[in-house]
Formats: sequence, C-alpha cells, structure tokens
Amino acid sequence: MGNRDLEPRVRARLEDLANTQLLRTLQAPSGKDFSSNDYLGLAASKQLHDAMILGVQQEGCGSTGSRLIRGEREVFQSVESHFAKFKEAERALYFSSGYLANLAVLTTFPENGDIVFSDELNHASLIDGTRLSYADCVVFPHNDVLALSRLIRQHRGEGRIFVLVESIFSMDGDEAPLAEYAQLCRDEGVYLIVDEAHAVGIYGERGSGLIEELGMQADVFLSVNPAGKALGVSGAFVAGPDWAIEYLVQKARTFIFSTASLPATAWALEASLTYVTSGTEIRKRLVRSAGLLRERLLEAGIFIKNGRSQIVPIIIGSNERTVVVASLLQARGFDVRAIRPPTVASGTARLRVTVNAGISDETIDSFVSALIDALKN
Repeated sequence: MGNRDLEPRVRARLEDLANTQLLRTLQAPSGKDFSSNDYLGLAASKQLHDAMILGVQQEGCGSTGSRLIRGEREVFQSVESHFAKFKEAERALYFSSGYLANLAVLTTFPENGDIVFSDELNHASLIDGTRLSYADCVVFPHNDVLALSRLIRQHRGEGRIFVLVESIFSMDGDEAPLAEYAQLCRDEGVYLIVDEAHAVGIYGERGSGLIEELGMQADVFLSVNPAGKALGVSGAFVAGPDWAIEYLVQKARTFIFSTASLPATAWALEASLTYVTSGTEIRKRLVRSAGLLRERLLEAGIFIKNGRSQIVPIIIGSNERTVVVASLLQARGFDVRAIRPPTVASGTARLRVTVNAGISDETIDSFVSALIDALKN
C-alpha cells in the first residue's frame, strides 16, 4: 500500500457522511440558547468572570506543567476541598475535562479479572473508559434494574464488580433508578460509579446533584462531576473516599501525564460553587422552566418521554428531516442543533433541546410555536 492511499479512503468516508446527512459542521452560537449545557447561565456571569480575571492576574495564564511537577497551585487544593464538602465526600480531585476524569476512573480501578456493568446509553467517555480498562465490560439494558441484578448474579465471584451509570442521561434527559442501584450494590457488594454531569449544580438542597437529592452519598463509590455544564466553567471533579482519590493521584494516567488546567479556572470554580450553594432560586427557576417547556410540548401534541430534567429530546427519526427542522428553528432565532448517529442510535435523530434558567416563559412559548411550524415541513 502506497503512501497516497489514505486520502482517497478518507474522502470517500466524508462523502458517505455527507450523503447520509451525518456530516458535522462547526457553528458558533447564534440566537436564543436552546442547546447548550450552561443550565444556570453561570458561564456569562459577572461573579465568575471577575474571579477568573483575578485568577489570571494572580496565577498567570498557563499552569506550566502537570500537577505532579510544577503545575500544582494552592487554589487547586482549595477548590477540591470545597467541592468535596459540597459533595459530602472525603476528598475530590480535579481533572481538566470530564472525558479525562472518566478515563482516569475506569482505567485505574477496574483491573484484569474484574467486570464493569455499563448502561447501554452511557456517554462516549464512559464507553471509551471501559474499552481502555483491563476489566471485562458487560452492557446492560438502559435503566433495567432486574436485568442488571440477573447479570451480576451470573458473574458473581469473577472478581470485583463495578456498576457504571449516569444520574441524568445526556441525550434522553431521563434519570437512572439510583436508589434501586444503590440497594442492589449494597446487597451484592458491588461498587457504584455515577457520572453526575447533568445533575451537579442543579438537584438536591445544596445543588450537588441527584445523589444528594436521594440521600445516597454513602452508597456511591465514586461520582464524576463535570464542571463545564451547570457549574459554568470547565474540567471535572472525581469525588469519593480519601484512599481512592489518593490512588488516582498515584496511578491515573490522564492525571499524571496531563498539563494542569489553567489555574484561573479553579478561581472561577470557587465562585461557581459559592453561587450554586446559595442560589436556590435560580435552580428552582430552571426546574420550573423545564417543566413549563414539557407542559407546552405535550399540549401541542409533540411526543416527549416522561421526565423532569432540563434536557428535552424531540425525537424525529430521519437524519435529513432533523437537519431541516433544526435549520428552520435557527432561522427563527432559536439555537437548536440536530443530534444524529453515532451520538444517538440509528433512526432516533433528534433535537436535543435544553432549558436554561435565563429563558423566559414568553421565549418558551415562542419556541414551541416555531417548532410546531417547523415540524409541518
């Protein structure tokens, strides 16, 4: 095979993507936000902006190395301690992205001879983490506690067992049956790992997530908490027992071999955590707005799955029609994006509509009206 054979193959793949309406384009934000994960609007808040500016003034722009070399700063340890208290965990460790945090957890703790049971709708970072792990991976039907129970009992005695789920699933917006999982894991001596990407900052009395709301902090081995969504900044915290976090520091390759995050992000995260824990009204407003959107969609006869989260998928099915509907809504001033395979299963292309706390009731009504018109095309 010559060195000129790769380009034709890649071009053919790109043509296939274009022909099946799966070719992605980079598109800057425009119009009213119905697609981002900035659920509380903190990314644009003055409190976080001021904190990050002060952080740059104090710490500079770059961290200059990994945290085990010269990239460590006192502010990283400060925000980790703050987050651990927020999460009611012994300790937390900050990573520069949720993807790296999930890879760290899944390539550090499950070992050869162990088994990871992973929900079939888990995020790509969780899937990739299990693939990189030396443990075996068993995928179980989405949110099916009985199926998971049977599978665990079939594999009992084959090493340590880990159950891996999201608390709020990113594409369907539904909740995992965490309480049932917790009971099952207690009964079977299994380690429960929960990705709280779309719950942290929103649910629970203090806003730390669905784990807090359900009062099951003691039942979760580790939680992964991305900070680029409701918390409005970037990176992710892994929270759990002190011994487990120390082991990540010593063994997690995505921590050891990554340049530390911009220190100013930790300054902004300190401000974000303070805001979230004291901002009960903004969290209530988000939940109310999400409920209003769901109510309006049902009144319009638009099918949505049962739920309460700020993620409301409008499943259309066809890739081509989903792209058309998204384009029509964008032309009306609503920033909604078409979500297609492989992000979601074939035949389930959708608009992944998200609500944020800054959306007014009038804007929600206008969006539903525009959606009704777009779906007629």
